[in-house]
Amino acid sequence: MADPIEEAIVKNDLVCAAVLSGNRNFEARIHSNIRANFLASPPLVVAYAIAGTVLKDLTTEPLGIGKNNQPVWLKDIWPNSAEIHAQMKFAANADTFRKLYSNLTKDHPLWNNVTSVTGQTYNWPQSTYIAEPPFFQNFSLQPAASSNATGIKNAYALGIFGDSVTTDHISPAGSIKDTSPAGGYLLDKNVAKADFNSYGARRGNHEVMMRGTFANVRIKNLIPGSEGGITLYQGTADNVPEQMSIYDAAMKYQSQGIPTLVFGGKEYGTGSSRDWAAKGTQLLGVKAVVTTSFERIHRSNLIGMGVLPLQFKDNDSIDSLGIKGDEQFDILGLDDIQPQKDVFLVIRRKDGSSKSVQLLCRIDTAIEVDYYRHGGILPYVLRELMA
Repeated sequence: MADPIEEAIVKNDLVCAAVLSGNRNFEARIHSNIRANFLASPPLVVAYAIAGTVLKDLTTEPLGIGKNNQPVWLKDIWPNSAEIHAQMKFAANADTFRKLYSNLTKDHPLWNNVTSVTGQTYNWPQSTYIAEPPFFQNFSLQPAASSNATGIKNAYALGIFGDSVTTDHISPAGSIKDTSPAGGYLLDKNVAKADFNSYGARRGNHEVMMRGTFANVRIKNLIPGSEGGITLYQGTADNVPEQMSIYDAAMKYQSQGIPTLVFGGKEYGTGSSRDWAAKGTQLLGVKAVVTTSFERIHRSNLIGMGVLPLQFKDNDSIDSLGIKGDEQFDILGLDDIQPQKDVFLVIRRKDGSSKSVQLLCRIDTAIEVDYYRHGGILPYVLRELMA
């Protein structure tokens, strides 16, 4: 996007739209300052580009005026079946496919000259694109005694979110802002802003991805009531909450040994399945996610990373329970986890009052119990292989 256009959008707080034909329609995916994104077929993308606005009804209004000063309608540019068929031979040419894919490295000297390590283990060179993941740090053949055996105690809320929080809100794949924790990390590594690339391109580096967790510019954390991956850190010495990025707050909580929770509304984790939405949550030190309902695959992914998915019961919700984000929380009843077991959330408020409510544990199957007890599916599978 041209700088003057971006400046006008930001300065005037404009709601601008994009029309795309891909299979992703997340907020800020096309551009961080584009708030409305519409999926359409490829011909319609071209049609709206010609029209220059999404405010036109292309079934009743012309796209524009042609060179002959006559209106140009959607039917005038829409390809017919014969035109599409004539182009298909170029898109489905067997000889071209064989030429391009029969030997991928042929005539590619740069690719062929790339050196790589030999042997049975990878040496993990210094890189901002790939790094040795930390999921097996302090690995032992036997799972350690569960730190949650007596429950999760004295936890703070890292984030409180509304309904339909997507996996792209939790772990965006789009552009990296230079003012974000991930952008700051890359700048410290002498990566120029022009070379930031995207979260999706850097998913092999956990340092970037954990800093990008809950960092979508459009995600709204209800604790401070602001967008962009911000929270209020409650662990200050003077008990005065301090506003900072969710990543920075998570690191502070972890350094103090304070567990954290995430609260959400309906359909938490909806959208495309994205493993980093669960990986990043775990790396931030989140012990449990408490929501009104979960998207099926994200619920499973959380368990796969050793994060406990819990669900409000009956008519309980963030609003009905008056959860604001300055409380401390205990989760009790984890000593004998069973599928679909009830556990207890104790809410302890600053005024000294407390309330206990039942939650439904969304570990739904016996194998998921094993995954959770082992700290996730990765250590579970490795222990099974070594055994």
